[in-house]
Amino acid sequence: MLEKIENGAVVSLAYTLRLTNGEVIDFSEDDEPLEYLHGAENIVPGLERQLTGLKVGDKKKVEVEAADGYGAYDPEDVEVVDRDKLPKDIHLKLGMFLAVGDEEGNLSEAYVREVTPKKVTLDFNHPLAGQKLLFDVQVVNIREATADELAHGHPHSLDHDHDDFDEDDEDFDFDDDDVLNFLDLDADEEDDEPNNHTH
Repeated sequence: MLEKIENGAVVSLAYTLRLTNGEVIDFSEDDEPLEYLHGAENIVPGLERQLTGLKVGDKKKVEVEAADGYGAYDPEDVEVVDRDKLPKDIHLKLGMFLAVGDEEGNLSEAYVREVTPKKVTLDFNHPLAGQKLLFDVQVVNIREATADELAHGHPHSLDHDHDDFDEDDEDFDFDDDDVLNFLDLDADEEDDEPNNHTH
């Protein structure tokens, strides 16, 4: 077991994530910790930097500004589409997630911000974009990564239920009530500008 967190270490973390208003967004207890590969950008950079050098049992409060978390909120990354362009069998509700395809077959996630009888507003920003993140973390375990884990860039035991901190992962954390629908908003829009929501 490694003595401290350094690049190439697989780290197990117990954590609580809050917003500045005190709302708890996510947590993982020490019996089901989050595992990540340090130095491989598995988690947001502002958190990863603050964990370097910690040892097993260490606790720390970490504040991550939006720029070092999920980035600034981009108002241009919001799209209003005609309701009739969406499949009629989709029961739209505020906050649900949709997977939207472009002409090249790339998929991006968006969540429904507003629904009217004729229009639907889709937001392609990460739900935590523009938010300051407040972490309470405790280091549960540190070990050396295997050669395969180093090659693949993440622990093989990575708990995908807790990948909210992955700055490059395009998947949001879906609740059981969220619906993932695969749409192609560019279909039959040859005269329109293509959507460029590939992050």
